Amino acid sequence: METSEIIKKVRKIEIKTRGLSSNIFAGQYHSAFKGRGMAFSEVREYQFGDDVRDIDWNVTARFHRPYVKVFEEERELTVMLLIDVSGSLDFGTQRQMKRDMVTEIAATLAFSAIQNNDKIGVVFFSDRIEKYIPPKKGRKHILYIIRELLDFHPESLRTDVRGALEFMTSVAKRRCTAFVLSDFYSKDDFQQPLTICNRKHDVVAIQVYDQRAKTLPDIGLMRVVDAETGHEQYIDTSSRRLRQAHTQYFLQRQAALKEAFNKSNVDHVSIATNEDYVKALMMLFKQRS
Repeated sequence: METSEIIKKVRKIEIKTRGLSSNIFAGQYHSAFKGRGMAFSEVREYQFGDDVRDIDWNVTARFHRPYVKVFEEERELTVMLLIDVSGSLDFGTQRQMKRDMVTEIAATLAFSAIQNNDKIGVVFFSDRIEKYIPPKKGRKHILYIIRELLDFHPESLRTDVRGALEFMTSVAKRRCTAFVLSDFYSKDDFQQPLTICNRKHDVVAIQVYDQRAKTLPDIGLMRVVDAETGHEQYIDTSSRRLRQAHTQYFLQRQAALKEAFNKSNVDHVSIATNEDYVKALMMLFKQRS
C-alpha cells in the first residue's frame, strides 16, 4: 500500500472511530473499564472492622500499635490490544473483511482509551508474536498503531492465541485491560493460558467472524481455500446435508468458545462482519458497568 493511500485511510478511520469514541462511548468506556488496580495511598491506625491482611507489620512494630495500609483505586489504565494478524482475517463476503472490522474496533478502543487518559499498547500475533508496541499515551501513538494495522504484513499466516496470551502474561508486569481481537481459529487449546492471563489482568475477548462461516449459500460448486494453510478444495453447496453440516460445525465451535470464555471468567462478544459493531460494543460495555 502506498504511503499517501495509507495516510488517507488512517485519516478516514480516525474521523469515524474518534467520533464514535467521543460521542457514543465516552461515559460507557469509563464506567466499564475504570481502573481496577489498587495503589498504596497511606497508613492509618487500625479500626474495628479493618481487614487484618492490610496490617502494615513494619509500622505496627515501630509504634507498638496496629496500623493498616490504605489503598485507593488507580484511575489510570493500561490498555493492551492483542490483535490477530493471521491469514484467516483476510476474508469477507458481506460488508467488509474481518481484518477491516478488527482495525476499526481496535481504533475505536484506542481513541476511547486516550480520552480516558489511559496508555495503550499492541501485540500483533499470528502463531508467533509478530510485533509488540509498548503502551504509551497520545494521538500520535494511536495514529502509528492504526498505520501499522493497515499495512502490517505478518511473517506467518497461522494462528496461535495461546502464544499471544502467554506473551501478554509475561510482558505486562502491572495489571491492565487486554482486548483480544480475533476470529479465534487457533491451532491450540488456549483455555488454560486465558484463565492465567485473566487472573493477572482484565481480559476481554472480541470475536469477529464472517456470516459465511455460519451459513453457506446454495450456489452449486464452490472453490474454497484455507487462508492459513493454502489448502483448497471444491464443495457442492447445492447439497442440503453439506450446508447443514457446515452450520452445525460453526454452532458447535461457537458453543466450545463460549464455554472456554465462561470457564476463564472472560467477558466476550461475537460480531459478524455484516453487523453493527457499535451496538455490540455498547452491549459489552453495559454488561460490565
